Amino acid sequence: FQATVKEGVTGVIVNLTVGDRDDPATGAWRAVYTIINGNPGQSFEIHTNPQTNEGMLSVVKPLDYEISAFHTLLIKVENEDPLIPDIAYGPSSTATVQITVEDVNEGPVFHPNPMTVTKQENIPIGSVVLTVNATDPDTLQHQTIRYSVYKDPASWLEINPANGTISTTAILDRESPHVQNNIYTALFLAIDSGNPPATGTGTLHITLEDVNDNVPSLYPTLAKVCDDAKDLKVVVLGASDKDLHPNTDPFKFELSKQSGPEKPWRITKLNNTHAQVILLQNLKKANYNIPISVTDSGKPPLTNVTELKLQVCSCKKSKMDCSASDALHISMTLILLSLFSLFCKSFP
Repeated sequence: FQATVKEGVTGVIVNLTVGDRDDPATGAWRAVYTIINGNPGQSFEIHTNPQTNEGMLSVVKPLDYEISAFHTLLIKVENEDPLIPDIAYGPSSTATVQITVEDVNEGPVFHPNPMTVTKQENIPIGSVVLTVNATDPDTLQHQTIRYSVYKDPASWLEINPANGTISTTAILDRESPHVQNNIYTALFLAIDSGNPPATGTGTLHITLEDVNDNVPSLYPTLAKVCDDAKDLKVVVLGASDKDLHPNTDPFKFELSKQSGPEKPWRITKLNNTHAQVILLQNLKKANYNIPISVTDSGKPPLTNVTELKLQVCSCKKSKMDCSASDALHISMTLILLSLFSLFCKSFP
């Protein structure tokens, strides 16, 4: 028997026919096929077609033309039921199957796949990330390979089409929504010069190491207090940072520099991530902006100044009225300084 199959394909490739003059309704007619030689890699299987008694020879593991273009199998067939004793001929027959494997243009293969590399976020644009390596399984065709970007969710990368060198086209950011568990994933293609060309896909995992590139943020930014409050602890402030340790807490909380000596409030650190704003006296009903600086523990540290809006409201019968606190309060010291400056300009 002769059969032809393309490399990389599985399924039935040839039907082996037999003749048997026993009753088709009995085990004396039904055939049992066995591959007895030429199948060391277990790439082939044979089963009996119950309607026709033919042997259906199948490829179950894809064949590789570059390893072997020809296979020769020796098939044995016998009945389900044994022959009666003293028959002059043997209990089975054999046949040879010659199989020709046709070459198919296969896609290039990346080594390794997936590819992994570790880089600091914020490396300069144009930095080399990795040079990929893909080879063509069609070693007998002497094809060339070119590379291209397939999926780059954040548009951070480019690849040299000739040599496979991957470089950055933008700043890598560990805090980007495209980064999962500190890993950025991109896909690349290797395309051979076959006709038609075949393509292989490679996966790149970039593990991004954290650098201190995010200032801490303060929350909440609004607080309310009664103008006759007995408890002058206004609000507990928290700070958070998108970076990782050691570029986050412990945070340093401070009142930012303000003009004039009057500071009717102070800030007290509670723990590594929280502080408390306390009034030193009851204030008149108004809105006050309190500039607070928060500094992280990175090297070098980063500082963010946030204004806490403090609304001093009138409170009667457990009801807080802040409606008259629309105008921003300016300390008396600043008012006096402004008046003094106007006075000096008027009377030099």
